[in-house]
Amino acid sequence: MDDDADDAPGTRAQEPRLKAVAYRLLGSFDEAEEAVEQAIREAPRHPAEDRLLAALARICLERLRARETHRTAPWDPWDPWDADRAGPEGRALLTAVDSLTPPERLAFVLHDLFDVPYEEIAAVLERTQAAARHLAGRARHRVQGTEEMPEPDPARQREVVAAFLAASRTGDSKAMLALLDPDVALRADPTAVRTGARAAHGAVPVALALAGRTREARQALVDGAAGLVLTREGRPRTVFAFTVLDGRVTSVDVLADEGHLSRLTVRPLAERTAPT
Repeated sequence: MDDDADDAPGTRAQEPRLKAVAYRLLGSFDEAEEAVEQAIREAPRHPAEDRLLAALARICLERLRARETHRTAPWDPWDPWDADRAGPEGRALLTAVDSLTPPERLAFVLHDLFDVPYEEIAAVLERTQAAARHLAGRARHRVQGTEEMPEPDPARQREVVAAFLAASRTGDSKAMLALLDPDVALRADPTAVRTGARAAHGAVPVALALAGRTREARQALVDGAAGLVLTREGRPRTVFAFTVLDGRVTSVDVLADEGHLSRLTVRPLAERTAPT
């Protein structure tokens, strides 16, 4: 660690909390230490705690995005900084957050575990406060099974999905990419994987993965939310459940398992032209 940064007044006192944040975000003892050291090295002399935390959060976000997939990074079985979360409960939390996209993970960990205001989280993510709040809520719903996801503008969501379907049918990759969030996540259940679907993360990989599969799909409401469906003999055989935030697709779940499909209410919609 840089001696000058290490000697900065107050930096030492901030390290335990910074390491705890980095560990929760990265799930690795060694990576957490490296990230904290990098943040301290790159921070200005005598950094305020919020500025140092923001620098650390950006570094962790970059590391999460750089991973081949956000599910591959190992996590340590114990937490040397936070005894309250050691043991099975802490391990279970790390396993749960490991399924989140990088922005979801950052928003959830910073807000729910460390009480960082949405305003600061939004600045790190370069998004609106509403978007940061939505990301944390979606992550909370997936990790804890609480806080139902809001549907801020169902009509707009359907427009986005209609535009994506139109772009898929015409092979307009530029239009598809414009509708996908840079951190969009594509998930597929085991049955969908066996039929050729695959998980992907990021706008380009997701666009490539969906381009051929959605071309023959129809617009549908999936449990009331915008989606697409492939049918066989009038019955859903594959469902694409979309999450749309701020006019962009942030996640797509491909479901083909009969058990999954039987629990969904899928209502095909009349074809509508995407707005130009």
